[in-house]
Amino acid sequence: MKTIVVASKNPVKLKAAEEGFKAMFPHEEVKVVAVERQVTISMQPMTSAETLKGACERATNARLTTPDADYWMGIEGGVEDTDQGMELFAWVVVLDRENIGKGRTGMFYLPERLRQLVNGGMELGEADDLVFGRSNSKQANGAVGLLTDDAITRTTYYIPAVIFALIPFKNAELYK
Repeated sequence: MKTIVVASKNPVKLKAAEEGFKAMFPHEEVKVVAVERQVTISMQPMTSAETLKGACERATNARLTTPDADYWMGIEGGVEDTDQGMELFAWVVVLDRENIGKGRTGMFYLPERLRQLVNGGMELGEADDLVFGRSNSKQANGAVGLLTDDAITRTTYYIPAVIFALIPFKNAELYK
């Protein structure tokens, strides 16, 4: 059994980690362990680079917390304000003892009201709750689920990025 330590206690991220690993390694049994780790980035990462840094820090900190695991994962959602609008995406970073894998979700644009709230200093999850009249949506369907009426949930949004981050582990001989 492979132990995957995810630097989050968010059930959405834990489920995405488990489902992504099962998709890439269907014959492996996995155990997902949650650890809460602090990062040096802001509560709402505002660029792709800051979001990737947060995912890297989370994975590295998870490894420090639980060094006897097989894999360590950081998942970090972020936004980037561009002249086209505010983009929403997430980075996933996976580490084992020797390698690193990185994957990013698809990107979509937030509605202007959410953009204004986030640019005003509000974390996206809080802005979602305010605009949609929800509570703790970031541990449920998130902005993507709210905006697609759950055609894509936050979990299903993250799973492809987890799979992308696992490509170097699935194809280790090509990534040495």
